[in-house]
Amino acid sequence: MKNKLGLENPVDLARAEEKISKQKAIQLWQSGELKNFQAGTFEKLAQIHKKLFEEIYYFAGKIRDENISKGHFRFASALYLREAILGVEKMPQKTFEQIVEKYVEMNVAHPFREGNGRSMRLWLDDILKSELGKVIDWSAVDKNKYLQAMERSPIDDSEIKKLLAAALTEKISDREIFMKGLDASYFYENYFAYRSEDLTDR
Repeated sequence: MKNKLGLENPVDLARAEEKISKQKAIQLWQSGELKNFQAGTFEKLAQIHKKLFEEIYYFAGKIRDENISKGHFRFASALYLREAILGVEKMPQKTFEQIVEKYVEMNVAHPFREGNGRSMRLWLDDILKSELGKVIDWSAVDKNKYLQAMERSPIDDSEIKKLLAAALTEKISDREIFMKGLDASYFYENYFAYRSEDLTDR
């Protein structure tokens, strides 16, 4: 994939992407610089994506203009993507169930060419924190169960709701929860070369 780092080897690119974007995610968590953006908006999701990947990819924070799929599932058509995003943005987010439904629909939209899952899990936690005073302890969410539940979520979201509800915590400012959760989020996407704790000097 074309990148700002000039890396052509996929393994080298993956390692660089993990290291840089994890460092950026930690900076976001520590600085609180996204507080000026409203939770649950696409603008905030785009800012998260831009922050994570702007040193790596030219498309950071930009809506994709090509169709993408994963396995047998095709995400929202690029032709109707902006309309789909606006629809998701208008969805209510007052209850846990509503927030997860919004998360599922944004995942179906998959607005970016790469890095959707990692960005959206941070976005989801931001909504939960804003509306309910809770976040998900991602380190308590099994990878295979999560991926299977997300794959089925466009048809039946009860499984992902149950899975994430069991991992809710009120420790919204807990460093260990965030760091371990960030590692888990990246592990879902097969990025596990670096521990978040090793990428910060506190």
